[in-house]
Amino acid sequence: MTVHDAITRAHREEWARVVAVLARRFGDLDIAEEAAAEAFATAVERWPADGVPPNPGAWLTTTAHRKAIDRIRRESRREAKQQEAGMWQEDPPESVGAVEDGRLRLVFVCCHPALASDARVALTLRMVGGLTVAEIARAFLVQEGAMARRITRAKTKIKAARIPYRVPAAEDLPARVAGVLTVLFLVFNEGYLATGPDTDPVRQDLTAEAIRLTRLLRELLPQDGEVAGLLALMLLTEARRSARVSPGGELVALDEQDRTAWDAGLITEGHRLVRERLGSGQAPGRYQLLAAINAVHTSARDFRDTDWSQVVALYDQLVCLDRSPVVALNRAIALGELDGPAVALASVDRLAQPLDGYHAFHAARAELLRRLGRTAESQAAYDRAIDLAGNAAETAALTRRRKQLP
Repeated sequence: MTVHDAITRAHREEWARVVAVLARRFGDLDIAEEAAAEAFATAVERWPADGVPPNPGAWLTTTAHRKAIDRIRRESRREAKQQEAGMWQEDPPESVGAVEDGRLRLVFVCCHPALASDARVALTLRMVGGLTVAEIARAFLVQEGAMARRITRAKTKIKAARIPYRVPAAEDLPARVAGVLTVLFLVFNEGYLATGPDTDPVRQDLTAEAIRLTRLLRELLPQDGEVAGLLALMLLTEARRSARVSPGGELVALDEQDRTAWDAGLITEGHRLVRERLGSGQAPGRYQLLAAINAVHTSARDFRDTDWSQVVALYDQLVCLDRSPVVALNRAIALGELDGPAVALASVDRLAQPLDGYHAFHAARAELLRRLGRTAESQAAYDRAIDLAGNAAETAALTRRRKQLP
């Protein structure tokens, strides 16, 4: 492994840990993020000459801690800053409360109810997931500048309102869990299909961390159906990871995947969770319905064996809970397998205004137009999808599909 590879791996594996430690110790997300970033910058400078330390995480945490102290000392209001930090020589005694894992605790802190919902998600993706502003902007389908301002406003509000770095008590967890689930879902999605033309198409570090944190959350809230549903959804999706990218680096669509390469253990666990929720007698939530849809897909031995009527019926329930255009798009795609491409295209075209900047919308149109024999329109839709594609693997797959047009 090269030094560059070691630094990249350390950033993926240690960023959230370092930020969580500093946030708890200094009670300031700005200090935590900037000191962590400076520590990684120092690693870029020193590791090529000094070698990769035996314990990169400890080295980065210690370095970031020193950077944070240096920053506090440079502040004009030194005494106030030192008091706010609780002094840095020793960790202040603190109960970990209901959440003992530092990164999961940081998720709950970033998801404080004083912040707007979209700000909570964006801030947590940045602080815990380590995603860049550009990656987060893609997840929200907004411009990078707008996302940067959103994150800045969230940090400013935390400071202005003097929101402390505190662990939620056990009785407060259920009220905070919805925002946390949204964050974990988006972190997993970024790992499952990473954004950016120069990134790996699949970031297993992010999917693994999202699954790990969701398992911890399920231990805390074993009766929460949506926590179980999200975990099932992640497991059933992660089970297909090894079949999603070809040896040549091209994204492989569900209908072309080698299903023998799917992880049977993850599928079994995911199906068990879905059955448990169905047997509870409680009305399913968003994540439980998404997990059930994935259970149908992973139950089919072949794409042609998929029970599309059941998939569409589940999407019919989902659109009652989540009226987002992306959910409507996915329902329309499933409808195309059940009722044909003409019916599906009519549904897809109604989503043109909200989804014009979303590559999957144009990719879906291209495929439906191809099936209808409208080649010229399909080519144009593929061209638009290729322009908007998030990474090289998607671009390669779309380009191949376009070249296959008659």
